[in-house]
Amino acid sequence: MGKKTRGLFSGRALLKRKKKVAFSKKHSMSDFLKAWKKYDPLEGAPQAKGIVIEKVEVTPKKPSSGKRKACKVQLTKNGKMITAYVPYRNGISFIDEHNDVMVERIGGAQKGARGDLPGVKFIITKVNGIALSELVSGRKQKPVR
Repeated sequence: MGKKTRGLFSGRALLKRKKKVAFSKKHSMSDFLKAWKKYDPLEGAPQAKGIVIEKVEVTPKKPSSGKRKACKVQLTKNGKMITAYVPYRNGISFIDEHNDVMVERIGGAQKGARGDLPGVKFIITKVNGIALSELVSGRKQKPVR
């Protein structure tokens, strides 16, 4: 890019240069403005509670095949509907409609979907207050409400 101008009347040139470099590598404009928070169903929170509306099967993107198990969840804090992935083998059998679930964001690239599941950005961690991993391993039983 060259050296900085350091003259007596170089203020405008320095400001122009600063604007050009500001969002170049590490930080993007959308990160700076936190634009993703505006459309975030969790509203910036790491976790949220919701109620299972229905169980669905999501088909993965091109090279993969099969049906991934997921649930349509309505968040209690704002009523927004999201699709959440159900982890573990047989994890879906411990989830019924109208169960209370805890939903967490999946760590995908650039706040996007993870892996081969298009549009699925969340994962179910708890069912009726008990961790799904505990239910699947058989250490705990799901309480009846």
